[in-house]
Amino acid sequence: MLCPSPNASFVRLKRLAVLRKEFVQLIIPQSNMKTDWSGYHENKDKLRAEIWYLLKQSGAAIGEPIGHIPNFLGADKAAEKLASLPIWQQAKTIKCNPDSAQIPVRSRALQDGKLLYVAVPRLTDNRCFVELNPADLQKRNIPLEEAAIARKAIEYGRLVSFAEMESIDLVTVGCVAVGRGGGRTGKGAGFADLELAMLAEFKLVKNNTPIVTTVHPLQIVADSRLPMQAHDWPLDWIVTAGEIIETETIYPRPTGLDWDSLRQEQLEKIPILRQLRDK
Repeated sequence: MLCPSPNASFVRLKRLAVLRKEFVQLIIPQSNMKTDWSGYHENKDKLRAEIWYLLKQSGAAIGEPIGHIPNFLGADKAAEKLASLPIWQQAKTIKCNPDSAQIPVRSRALQDGKLLYVAVPRLTDNRCFVELNPADLQKRNIPLEEAAIARKAIEYGRLVSFAEMESIDLVTVGCVAVGRGGGRTGKGAGFADLELAMLAEFKLVKNNTPIVTTVHPLQIVADSRLPMQAHDWPLDWIVTAGEIIETETIYPRPTGLDWDSLRQEQLEKIPILRQLRDK
């Protein structure tokens, strides 16, 4: 684990403590923090609201964080640190979320010649992933940095079904909050867990496939604040601009889709789930 200097850590922690105290004192109206996916887990809703507030008030957020996987200052440096890890260097095929916070991760993957899969936003297509092959992109004179942007990835990449995909060596997921023990939560929609569960169903993600995220230090919280449920996928690595954390998580991984935990709205809006259910 790589750690920032003691003085830098002290200043950061002091600022974090002040911001958290302000959050508790102000009690931000939850109506200002409601999203399309609020209401499923009250404690996680409050945690997300706190993180979004902290990122905004500290000036660490890039753009509007509320309702999103927040983009953050230092995302490019976190991607560089991730790329220094052996799990990255050994990976030939990477699956990444489509959020802005991970644009540097996707760009680095393409620059490093890795086959990249990016989930279709909200999983609205039967072919849930876009395949980006850096050799093909370069042959077509498409800038790799541009292809790393989600809306451009759909334009330049190839939509693929699970049957067309190659086995994945490394998974990157977007997070709103994370714990050093491997707990995580996204924006509440459950897309990351669904994607991983479906990939596991098709044997494209295995029990030892590393799962990583890049976040701002303000997104790291106490493990006790992130209780993991049976369908939640834990993190193996957390990377910030200044720190690499191997979680050595004790949380078990799901082995596939947990049909009992799926919401009716997910079945209604995600066509591939209906197909898999009918099979």
